[in-house]
Amino acid sequence: MPALDRHRTARPQRRQQKGIALVVALILLVIMTLVGLNSMRSVTLEERMTGHTLDRSLSFQAAEAALREAEAFVEANKPSPAPLSACVSGICGSPAATDTPRWLDSSFSSWRAAAVVENGNIDISPQYFVEYLGTTFACDPSSPTSSTNCRRYRITARSNAGNDRASVLLQSIYATE
Repeated sequence: MPALDRHRTARPQRRQQKGIALVVALILLVIMTLVGLNSMRSVTLEERMTGHTLDRSLSFQAAEAALREAEAFVEANKPSPAPLSACVSGICGSPAATDTPRWLDSSFSSWRAAAVVENGNIDISPQYFVEYLGTTFACDPSSPTSSTNCRRYRITARSNAGNDRASVLLQSIYATE
């Protein structure tokens, strides 16, 4: 009988399942969920950033339009200087060096309304004011000894778009004879 024992095939022993496949599947599911949530968070952040960039761009365009409108107003009217402490309809006298800049003063209320800028579904109402800086500046900067002096004005324009999420303030110095 020993010859029969040699030809007998060995049977594999039955092992008990330990549930490792279930654990691996759950870990992979958790990892995929975290990756998905992170992707959604990134998309939401990018969407908000795009919205803020659009608001800023629209606000900048409106402030730029107000600046150009104020420059055209100054060129057409060449406003006389107002008294030092007064501002009338957005036309102000020379600022004192010791005063808080008007655009930083929250109580300053002499902003002049510029034309409403329509951009898509948003109407933006920019504002500006003009400060007279005097006539002690040569019209031609390359010839400072020239006897022809120009009137100089500092124009400050501001605009808010997107429910005050994007506030833009621009300034220019405008000279005219």
